[in-house]
Amino acid sequence: MGERNVTSSTIYIASVEGDTGKSTVALGMLALLSATGGRVGVFRPISRAAAGERDYILDLLIDHVSVDIPYEDCIGVTYEQVHADPEAAIAEIVARFHAVQARCDTVLVIGSDYTDVASPSELSYNARIAANLSAPIILAVKAAGRTPAEVHDLAVLALSEVSGAHATTAALIANRCDPEQLVVVGKELQKTGIPIWCLPEDPVLFAPTMAELMEALGAELYSGDEALLDREALLVMVGGMTVEHILERLTDGTVVIAPADRSDVLLSLVNANTAQGFPRLTGIILNGGLQPHPMIEALVNGLKPSLPIIMCEQGTYETARTAALTRGRVGVESVRKIDAALALMEEYVDSEAILRVLDVRGPAVMTPQMFEYALLARARSQQRHIVLPEGEEDRILRAAGRLLRRGVARLTLLGNTDAVHTRAAELGIALDGVDVIDPRTSDYLDEFATIYTDLRKHKGMDFERAQETMHDVSYFGTMMVHTGKADGMVSGSVHTTAHTIRPAFEIIKTKPGVSTVSSVFFMCLSDRVLTYGDCAVVPDPTDEQLADIAISSAETAAQFGIDPRVAMLSYSTGKSGSGADVDKVRVATELVRERAPEILVEGPIQYDAAVEPSVAATKMPDSPVAGQATVLIFPDLNTGNNTYKAVQRSAGAIAIGPVLQGLNKPINDLSRGALVSDIVNTVAITAIQAQQAPTDVEGGTR
Repeated sequence: MGERNVTSSTIYIASVEGDTGKSTVALGMLALLSATGGRVGVFRPISRAAAGERDYILDLLIDHVSVDIPYEDCIGVTYEQVHADPEAAIAEIVARFHAVQARCDTVLVIGSDYTDVASPSELSYNARIAANLSAPIILAVKAAGRTPAEVHDLAVLALSEVSGAHATTAALIANRCDPEQLVVVGKELQKTGIPIWCLPEDPVLFAPTMAELMEALGAELYSGDEALLDREALLVMVGGMTVEHILERLTDGTVVIAPADRSDVLLSLVNANTAQGFPRLTGIILNGGLQPHPMIEALVNGLKPSLPIIMCEQGTYETARTAALTRGRVGVESVRKIDAALALMEEYVDSEAILRVLDVRGPAVMTPQMFEYALLARARSQQRHIVLPEGEEDRILRAAGRLLRRGVARLTLLGNTDAVHTRAAELGIALDGVDVIDPRTSDYLDEFATIYTDLRKHKGMDFERAQETMHDVSYFGTMMVHTGKADGMVSGSVHTTAHTIRPAFEIIKTKPGVSTVSSVFFMCLSDRVLTYGDCAVVPDPTDEQLADIAISSAETAAQFGIDPRVAMLSYSTGKSGSGADVDKVRVATELVRERAPEILVEGPIQYDAAVEPSVAATKMPDSPVAGQATVLIFPDLNTGNNTYKAVQRSAGAIAIGPVLQGLNKPINDLSRGALVSDIVNTVAITAIQAQQAPTDVEGGTR
């Protein structure tokens, strides 16, 4: 495959027709561009939204950019404006685009969606816009339903059309390919001489969710768990045959349409959905505007099914027709679709190669998107085995699904085996390759109890009590890490910090030369990432503990690509203040210099002098740390915890953590309010920490 460089800070994604999955390409490119640094924005030359509505694709992409530009500013014109005066519309698009470009380092432009037709053709019009914006085009073509030769012919025709509008195609992406035809399609497209990549069809990206079917049908929820309405309908079938024939045709993700008076179908499906050996359905649609018989309704209510059951007024034909025409949308809330799109781009598009083609060079800053992208990329590069003790929790299961789709880590979930698998299936999460272990019945129980008895015999521990202790998921998970059956552990979404880390103090213990277990938060600001410690573990550290925290924090920062320049914070700078609190910081600073002379450290120093060059120039002009500190050590937990939360809320920073440090092996705690994205990031961090140790043949730490 040949490559040619096209220098530009603007990239235009265009398609030949509708349903190409252009949003998949856009999401992947946006993640990649955000990871290169700088301020990345998006722009929609022609909005697909009708009057009074919002463009859901633009909303989706704005949610992933690294620069704050209002939605309205990211739109060029409407289809109506294009029809009324195509030339004036292009002039307006160019003017509005430059207003966005002035605030960004890179702009991703998303072409129109073929919800209408501009003259003479929509692709030509998009190409004209790209030429006027001096933007190279990434051209997306749809391979679904076409032979490789037909895909090639379509691409040649599209390239000619783009060239005829005096625009440049930098790369071509064939989307929605039959997985078995992927290589053949690629070989055909290589004949174009354009850099090409091929993405296989993923049914999840185009399947409607149960909520979207409910909206399209004007239906209402009759029964079931509302949280499961976000699961995709991978197949819709009409249950018009006898029950046994319906059951033999069921697959995972099926939605069955049946009249509400087919009590046999309703009850059979509700029971089949919970029975061992049967697929997990996405939902049931009861059509015809009928209510189930009161006795059947009472029976369903007594069964308390989590499976969503919705009711609509339409007849069978109209219900089936509407369901068949309803397309899934990749919106802001479509977490599974977003992850599937990103996973496709990460697996099938060479990020370094496409950035070379586009010659994208970001400025030397670290944005939150860069940091998060780098976390996942590093974790993926050397997969480690992480145990998640809270395996029955929905957020943990959803995070596990995302981690598996993105290939971030190998996972073990702890909990009741049936409960974990059942809930995962209900949520539409495939746990392929994941070990699910119940500590109460595990084959490891006696082994772990024996080890724990020996570790705690000085505290009077006996085997029977040790067995009971190992029933606790936090102790069991920690023992998995201790024995090398896992490389790290992440817990705390439903347990307290003490419950999560107490077993680590007893079993894992601290690293040689470190006597204090502490924590840091990575504070992702708009243009840099700072390390704050300690904000979660040690309430009132002594000078010795403060030095421990500083040294550990510097090591953690370096481990995650942050050049450590340590500021020991206080309410005074240099020799300007005195008192017990300042003296503690002063002594701790000297201890750091003695114990780790390679670390750049300054203290005592005030926050403004630590991070703001203009203040540092006045207060500490000769310091190599002042004004450019990257690791900020707070004198106590009260100060650190309040500061990180104030910066998080007031400055809009993303706080990743707490990340525990000082332990022999990586154990990390979650906030009980942790979002799914927080759990994903914490698992990635834990996996990276685990990469520092060699692994045995089973993947555990030696």
